[in-house]
Amino acid sequence: MSGDLLQTKLYVPRLRPSFISRPQLSETLNVGLQAGCKLTLISAPAGFGKTTLVTEWLAGCARPSAWLSLDERDSDLPRFLTYLIAALQTLFPAIGKDVTAVLQAAPPPIESSLTTLLNEIGSVSDNFLLVLDDYHMVDAPDVDNALAFLLNHLPPQMHLVITTREDPNLPLARLRVRGQLTELRAADLRFSLDETAVFLNQMMGLTISKQDIAALEARTEGWIAGLQLAALSMQGHPDDLASFIHTFSGSHRFVLDYLVEEVLQQQPESVQRFLLQTAVLNQMTGPLCDALTGKDNSQAILESLERANLFLVPLDNDRRWYRYHHLFADLLRQRLHQRTAASDIADLNIQASQWYEANGLELEAFHHAAAAHDIERAARLIEGEGLPLYFRGEATAVRHWLASLSEAEFKARPALWVTYASVLTMTGRLHDNIEEILQAAEAALPDPALDDKTADLHGQIAANRAMLGIVKNDVESIITQSQRALKLLHPDNAPMRTTTTWTLGYAYQIQGKRAAAKAAYAETIAQSQKTGNIMNEIAATTCVGQIREADNEAHQAAETFQRILKMMGDPPWPAACEACVGLARIHYQWNDLETAEQYGLQGLELARQLENVDTPAACGVLLARVKLAQGEAAGALAALAETERFVRQHHFDHWVGAITAVRIQTFLQQGNLTAAAQLAETHNLPLSLARVKLAQGDPTAALAALEPARQQAEANNWADERLQVLVLLTLAYDMAGDMETAVKCLSEALALAAPGGLVRLFVDEGPPMAALLQEAGRRGMAPVFAQQVLEAFGATAVAPPPTAQPLPDPLSERELEVLKLLATSLTGPEIARELMISLNTMRTHTRNIYSKLGVNSRLTAVRRTEELNLL
Repeated sequence: MSGDLLQTKLYVPRLRPSFISRPQLSETLNVGLQAGCKLTLISAPAGFGKTTLVTEWLAGCARPSAWLSLDERDSDLPRFLTYLIAALQTLFPAIGKDVTAVLQAAPPPIESSLTTLLNEIGSVSDNFLLVLDDYHMVDAPDVDNALAFLLNHLPPQMHLVITTREDPNLPLARLRVRGQLTELRAADLRFSLDETAVFLNQMMGLTISKQDIAALEARTEGWIAGLQLAALSMQGHPDDLASFIHTFSGSHRFVLDYLVEEVLQQQPESVQRFLLQTAVLNQMTGPLCDALTGKDNSQAILESLERANLFLVPLDNDRRWYRYHHLFADLLRQRLHQRTAASDIADLNIQASQWYEANGLELEAFHHAAAAHDIERAARLIEGEGLPLYFRGEATAVRHWLASLSEAEFKARPALWVTYASVLTMTGRLHDNIEEILQAAEAALPDPALDDKTADLHGQIAANRAMLGIVKNDVESIITQSQRALKLLHPDNAPMRTTTTWTLGYAYQIQGKRAAAKAAYAETIAQSQKTGNIMNEIAATTCVGQIREADNEAHQAAETFQRILKMMGDPPWPAACEACVGLARIHYQWNDLETAEQYGLQGLELARQLENVDTPAACGVLLARVKLAQGEAAGALAALAETERFVRQHHFDHWVGAITAVRIQTFLQQGNLTAAAQLAETHNLPLSLARVKLAQGDPTAALAALEPARQQAEANNWADERLQVLVLLTLAYDMAGDMETAVKCLSEALALAAPGGLVRLFVDEGPPMAALLQEAGRRGMAPVFAQQVLEAFGATAVAPPPTAQPLPDPLSERELEVLKLLATSLTGPEIARELMISLNTMRTHTRNIYSKLGVNSRLTAVRRTEELNLL
């Protein structure tokens, strides 16, 4: 979004040559800064010189400073934080870049983003100030909460300065008690009698007696804006100053209305017209004002207004951009609406919108089009050039504008319904009536075959329905709608096509079509990296890690999940919750229960910050398994009960099976065979049913339940399912008295589990599996990994009987271990990792093996081994 930011909001205002220096107030601010206060608050009504004072203070302050001028649109929290980071980047260009990218997520992960930003601020070496000017323009509790969070955890390098017309909703009392707050208020900012005299007689060029100055100071109570307006008015009454001062009275608002009337009437007609025509602008530059006035002298007028002290504030050092004093702007707009037809005001906004668009400022162009109620223009600007505004951090503003439109306006332009649904989906408003909106759009749109634009709109409808299907876990709907979307979406609609490719991959993953899912994710990652869509890239990469985990590639999956955490900063964003629970499952299988629990709890904490995600269920199931492995069956059942409540509340019914499976294992560990059997009979869970049958001493029924599961896993190439089935088949055949088949199944299971170090699959099956592993050790099957599993049981493997080697120089025990693994499909690095040796050591053993066997390749070594029956 950085290219769309209005840079003038980040400029420190220039001091006027004629400003009144106020060293005593600057010294007060310096004292607070040196005392280590976190916050400087300058709170006073309009016209008390708050901004001018801070600008003077910064000019003499040794610390570097960043500036942000706020307006009402900064009430949108992602926009506020994006601009705040942009202000910080004027001092530290690299700060917050990753946070800015993730603020475009739906919904954005605020707390983790703020934490990441605070950590980055804490890493800078220089002390600095950040000024938030006109904070009263922001009216949003979530912005207040975010700023309070920043203040509570503010690193000592940063000092925050806020100017405002009213006290912000921040923990001021706590800061005040702790001595962390410096305050200046209206009573501090009022001009003294001496300052009033200097201002009127020297700065404004008047000649007023001390008595009249005292009277005017008393009537204005040192209110700087009132004094300025009084001086401007008196410049038009040079012969009757005493009379003017004598009759001058009233409240600030009354005085201001009266004096603005006086000031405006003294201006030439052309200047009055200029002021009213440009009142619709938040910022002004000569060419922009020319577009509204139809003249070519706007820059000269702006400069003359500045010289006349007519409430014009320069925004940059080159005197190219200006704004009106907020108080003056409010009154000009009020006067504009009183004296100008609504259609003429709309025309001014349209001219402003056209100028902004022509100069590449689409966000400002949209806001003026919306102010003009030019729906066609606003809608076109929302779509943008290739990347819609709602993909560039303006989703909330766009949503608010769309929500303000009448049903008739939507019916006249059905494309707006599609945009509205997309924005609601983007901002995580999935509980809104999105499907009703999509149906209305679909009914109003012509056939997609009409033209490419209509087809693309129908494609966007399908893409939104695919996203809704994910929340409901409706696989068929996701696939149908994703495929329809990709067929209809325009090739240039990269943001929507990339998102839809991810939804399609997600559906394939749920179906178990892992190859198709991986292909979809690879395309998503490639397109996301091209367009800088970090959230789609993270989502797809997370799913790739899950597939690697399902393929028993635990080490590769862990590396993928760790890479995601690195991408998301420290602490990670909430979207990292799936990577955390993935790491938790892997560490569980590695029998590292403590780390598994830590990752599970971290994932649960992150997931609770998101809406419409089922990750808390995944975390709950994992944590229950950890409790069960730690011998805390009651704790496991409590975790499952809490997880089940979450699942029922959010209608994530697809998690019921996983919860039930762990509950059955828990009942079996408790010896509650009746409860386990009842659950197994009422759910379609073949593996759980097999466990119950084994517990009942019925291996035939267990085998009957497992064989179809084995066939399905092998047919679909589901490595994880196949491994789980093989482990249970081992126990079933052993119980049936078929030791040879049991050992064969165990050998296959060990070969599948060894590369990933998947220990808990065996340990969770208890003492019968330990006895079988002892037998595997006697037969020399996967000796290293079998020993590792037995150590997790607390047992020791039985060494296999020595085998006579018909070699002049027999192979050592370690060389035999390497040779066994050379006969598998493991790569060299995987063999080294399995044996827990370095890659160089593994290569040395391999060279020795080749030398002793008289071969020069791995393939011939395996053949020679078979010929000699060495294994």
